Amino acid sequence: MADSRTMIFSSALEPAAAGAAAAHRADLTGCPWHDVKSMLRDVGLRPTRQRMALGWILFAKGDRHLTAEMLYEEASKAKVPVSLATVYNTLHQFTEVGLLRQVAVDGSKTYFDTNTSAHHHFFVEGDNELVDIPGAEEIVGKMPVAPAGYEIARIDVVVRLRRKDGRK
Repeated sequence: MADSRTMIFSSALEPAAAGAAAAHRADLTGCPWHDVKSMLRDVGLRPTRQRMALGWILFAKGDRHLTAEMLYEEASKAKVPVSLATVYNTLHQFTEVGLLRQVAVDGSKTYFDTNTSAHHHFFVEGDNELVDIPGAEEIVGKMPVAPAGYEIARIDVVVRLRRKDGRK
């Protein structure tokens, strides 16, 4: 069995962007189109048609984990005219301003999480599914000491799962 590595990417947020991203869910009205427009404006992004459409697809279904390819497929089914490059660019822009959280598994697959709160994940091997670990606030017992000149921005844990019976 080959060794597998899990890499987690975190991006530090400017205090204003972090505050706006955290507060965006409190101001939701229930109208997904209006809510996405407000979320984008609150973090300083212009609500273009493509950002609005992708944001609506991303955030209208609650907390979830998507790859760029999964979002592109959903956009195509919804007849949203975007390229895969636009989907990647939009996901990275949303991540930079704190609307999404980026989780990379094995360096080969990157998921974007609509739940930006501090939490950890299970990764189900074979299904390639990322799932939130419920109630895992205290999963890391001792914080490492950051090197001089650095501070810890966030700790992410991904626990890899596989079925005992070998089924997929």
